[in-house]
Amino acid sequence: MDCQADVDSLHWNDRGLIPAIVQDVDTGEVLLLAYMNRAALELSLEQGEVWLWSRSRDRLWHKGETSGNTQRICEIRFDCDDDALLVLARPAGPACHTGARSCFYRTLAKA
Repeated sequence: MDCQADVDSLHWNDRGLIPAIVQDVDTGEVLLLAYMNRAALELSLEQGEVWLWSRSRDRLWHKGETSGNTQRICEIRFDCDDDALLVLARPAGPACHTGARSCFYRTLAKA
């Protein structure tokens, strides 16, 4: 199947969004969970850097546009249900707006 056919097969939610997990391709660390719309995914595929849909700002968002902490895409995978994306990327700095390397730096409970 070609890339456009894969994009067309994805299941977008009622707002036209799909969850996108961004993972460091070298370490395996999960960097963030965000959402993409079709335009964000297409820009990501075309430009090779992560683009997302900001639900709070209601607009496209190029990851690192203000901080410089871009994320270079190595591969984008989709799950068996066609309703989630895994973006394997090389970050050029912290992923979180707090300055933390990953947005998942806090612990809720320990097992």
